[in-house]
Formats: sequence, structure tokens, C-alpha cells
Amino acid sequence: MGHNVCVENARKSYTLSGTDLLVLDDVSFELESGSFLTVLGPSGCGKTTLIRSMCGFEPLDSGTVLVDDEPVKAPDPSRLMVFQDFNQLLNWKTVEGNITFPLKYVYPSFSAKERAEIADRFLRMVDLQDFAGAYPNQLSGGMRQRAAIARSLALQPKLLLMDEPFGALDAQTRAFLQQDLLRLWKEVETTIVFITHNIQESIILGSHIMVLSGRPARVKLFVENEIRSPRMPESEDFMQKWRILYDHLDVKRY
Repeated sequence: MGHNVCVENARKSYTLSGTDLLVLDDVSFELESGSFLTVLGPSGCGKTTLIRSMCGFEPLDSGTVLVDDEPVKAPDPSRLMVFQDFNQLLNWKTVEGNITFPLKYVYPSFSAKERAEIADRFLRMVDLQDFAGAYPNQLSGGMRQRAAIARSLALQPKLLLMDEPFGALDAQTRAFLQQDLLRLWKEVETTIVFITHNIQESIILGSHIMVLSGRPARVKLFVENEIRSPRMPESEDFMQKWRILYDHLDVKRY
């Protein structure tokens, strides 16, 4: 299996009050197709800037992002983002409509029946088939995140970028959605890059884990997660991995 994501020497700075603020400093890594990378790093280190650059929203000052050997230069439906915000769905459309609406533009040759069948398939995958006719404001936060994930995966992206999508959820809902996401990832085999501040979450989800330094972000650690599923936090190998990741985080600065 070859690399379908390659970030090479990514460098990005912003001008703040007339001063250049370096955010990404020579960030490089590669992912094989179908990997699930979790990204840890201190608040404000540049994690969101990194995945926005990978999605095409933020041009780099220097360096490249390649997806399937093609340079990322602008947003594209083959690379999609899911955010922490619960309000990323279209409030005036039903849950089903939120999935079929983008399909109409990304796959214009699909009939209305085909779009409805795709929506039904992915709503069943996230256990929301009984809420197809509901509107976002009628759903809980966790249900809205499941709908947002279903909408993204229905477009069959090569790369799904997730910016702390479970960060605002209660612990129980978060645990359920972690397992839902793992199951979906194994079914659709999309490459996922997932930002989190939670070390435990990074171990539960990631096939690979990357730790970034405090700003400007540099890669401090990039490892394969060899712990077999189900990954139980109380196990010794889980705790060993947790300690390694904790030791690489710049927690002493915050």
C-alpha cells in the first residue's frame, strides 16, 4: 500500500501586529492510504493550521502537501473537514437533505434516487436512519456530529480531516462516538487525520500518532500504534504508550 498523503517541509507564518509569527516549522510526514493519524500538541501550536493547509484552506509559505501525488492548492471535495462546532450542518435542511445536497454538486450524474440510497446507507452506518427527516436543531450534539461525519464520508473523500470533533461532548457520548468512528473508518477505508488534546483518545483511535511541539509546530514524535484492538486504557501497554506521549508533549509550558 503506497503513501497517499505526503507533507514535506511545511512552513507557515502569520503577520500579527506587524510581526511575523511562525506557526509551522519544517513539518514533514507521510501516511499510507487508509491510515488513521491522531495529532497531539499544546494549545495554539499550529495543529489546526496544519490540517487547514492539508485541506487547501491555508496556503503554505513553503513546502508541499501531496494527496495521491497531486499538490494541494485549493479546497476540493476529495479532502473534507469535520469541526468541533455542532453547527456545521445546514439548519434549513433535514438530516437526509444535509447528505444529499452536496452529493448533487459533487456527483451531478447521480439521480435523486441514487442520492437518497447513499444517504440512507450512511445514516444507517451512524445509526441515524430514524432521524432522516429531522432537522439539526432537533438533534443532540453527538447526533449532529454523527450526521456531519456521515455527510463527509458519503462524498467518498480520499482524506478526512477532523479538528477535535468530540472535544465538546460528554465523556460517555465521546466514548460511543470513538467506537462508531473506528467502525466507520474500517468500513470505508478513508485516510483520517484527527486532532485531539486527549492522549487517551489518540491511542484509542490512531493507527499512527504524531506529537507536535509548542509553537512553532515541529514533529517531535511520529509512531505507529501497535496496540491491538480493543485498546483498553487500563492495560499495561496502553499506559506505557500514554507515558511516552505525555513525556513528548510540552505540558510543562502550559
